[in-house]
Amino acid sequence: MVLDGVRVIDMGRFIAGPMCAAMLGDLGADVIRVERVEGGDDRFQYLTGPAGDNGACFLQWNRNKRSMTLDPLARGARDILHRLVRTADIVVANLPQDGLEQLGIDYATLRTVRPDIILVHASAFGSRGPYADRVGLDGIGQAMSGINHLSGFGERPTKSFASWVDCSTAMLSAFGALAALMHRRATGEGQLVRTDLLRSALNVSSFILTEQALTERDRVATGNRAQSSCPADIVRTRDGWIMLQCVGQALYRRWARLMGEEQWLSDPRFGTDELRAEHGEILSERTAQWAEERTTKQALAELAAARIPAAPVLSPRQVLEDPHVRAGGYLQEVDYPGLTRPATLVTPGVDLSLTPASIRSRPPTIGEHTEEVLQELGYTPAEIADFRARKLV
Repeated sequence: MVLDGVRVIDMGRFIAGPMCAAMLGDLGADVIRVERVEGGDDRFQYLTGPAGDNGACFLQWNRNKRSMTLDPLARGARDILHRLVRTADIVVANLPQDGLEQLGIDYATLRTVRPDIILVHASAFGSRGPYADRVGLDGIGQAMSGINHLSGFGERPTKSFASWVDCSTAMLSAFGALAALMHRRATGEGQLVRTDLLRSALNVSSFILTEQALTERDRVATGNRAQSSCPADIVRTRDGWIMLQCVGQALYRRWARLMGEEQWLSDPRFGTDELRAEHGEILSERTAQWAEERTTKQALAELAAARIPAAPVLSPRQVLEDPHVRAGGYLQEVDYPGLTRPATLVTPGVDLSLTPASIRSRPPTIGEHTEEVLQELGYTPAEIADFRARKLV
């Protein structure tokens, strides 16, 4: 695989760090997750059964990894961690800067351990500005992106259930790690790769910010109805909900003909995407009238025949049962100790024709590979037993 021979030390927590490391593991890197003796917090998010270490977040973002435990603040822990770093190419951590320094994994310290190390550091607010020392999670990035303000109905902002800020930070972190690895292979130099939740969130909302800066439009929330083109909305059918989107004149023409409203093709209110968005309530109301006379299956069939983008609004249960999701290779069943059935994991989000990413091994149990990794580092059985007796690992 493309990252065979690359070792990654995952000091991450929750999503941004662990997901970044998982993406590198999908491409063949040897990823060693280092976590507290009792397990990281993310092991216990969205629990899936009676066992105490099989939260759904952990299962998804810790595939293709080995786990070793280490009390990072205990006497002697830094020596073990730095010996591990000497064998590594990349360290991934999403902690505040002072947290990195406390653990001895800040970039300045790591360079004294291995000069060509690559540190991928994800923080909440970056390294500059008045908020640099603040902590944050996904929802904080969402709140400051402008997107919560434009979501929902009326004057009450709405947060997305999905952790899109964390996930986009993880993807940008993996992107940066690969670029730094390419640079190191060409020059021998390591480097510090920085990402942060706010920067990721602003990248997602960037076009809205550009528009605001140039036009001072001050957009407000319009529910599920799009603000830059219409008809684009979620509407109710006789037995469910569907989403459809029309962008551009060609799709609008198809929609008008399907609705039997061809006279609207020459209506000046609907002459451009921008004008259709301004009068979007009319177009959404007409779409809703059309949809409520049909079942979801019927509506989607007619929209597909007209080549109009549309899809059902699915519950998580329905996603797992969807025939295309099942047939398209988007899911993989993985056994895990303590579960009464295999865990359904989403497969890596990119396909490469020659070096495909893949889930090769299940997520590890707490400290499952501690002894194995310590032996690789040259510690003797007696030393490892002493570490365990002192609850260092």
